[in-house]
Amino acid sequence: MSNAAAVHDEGNEAALPNAEALYSRLLGGVRDLLLPQTRLIGIVTGGAWLAERLQRDLDLHAATGNITSALHRDDFAQRGMVGRGQTSLPFSIDGADLLLIDDVLHTGRTIRAVINELYDFGRPQRVRLAVLVDRDGRELPVQADFAAARLTLQAERSLVVARAQADGRFEFKIEPVRH
Repeated sequence: MSNAAAVHDEGNEAALPNAEALYSRLLGGVRDLLLPQTRLIGIVTGGAWLAERLQRDLDLHAATGNITSALHRDDFAQRGMVGRGQTSLPFSIDGADLLLIDDVLHTGRTIRAVINELYDFGRPQRVRLAVLVDRDGRELPVQADFAAARLTLQAERSLVVARAQADGRFEFKIEPVRH
């Protein structure tokens, strides 16, 4: 994993890193991970926003995919169809080099569900992960290949990435954990 910036939650949002500054770090980290055949896949919703912007900022001509974790979550009975997006992979993933993009890596459960969804579409050669923020609280052995920052956050708090409608800039919000 990268040498991500470390941030500790002191109970106030002023301690949060600047999302746009972290996006710049993510941009550089993804650039270093890309091979000519690598395809980006954004995890719905925050990761899809990031992948869309990365495609534009890196001047990638290949289509970017989107993937949802909704149908493979282990808490599907409680959450139902959370999220507004659908899986859209406008390319074959068989034998592909894939780079999953997500906003916040927390427990690892979303990544597990996304990998299950991914294999419903074929068998890639390699799957890697780049995230804007890697926060504490892992429940599964999942690790990002690149994280722009590591964040220690109180267990009852959730870090959410929002995108401004006007200019597409990213910002962080803290919300109580939804059970």
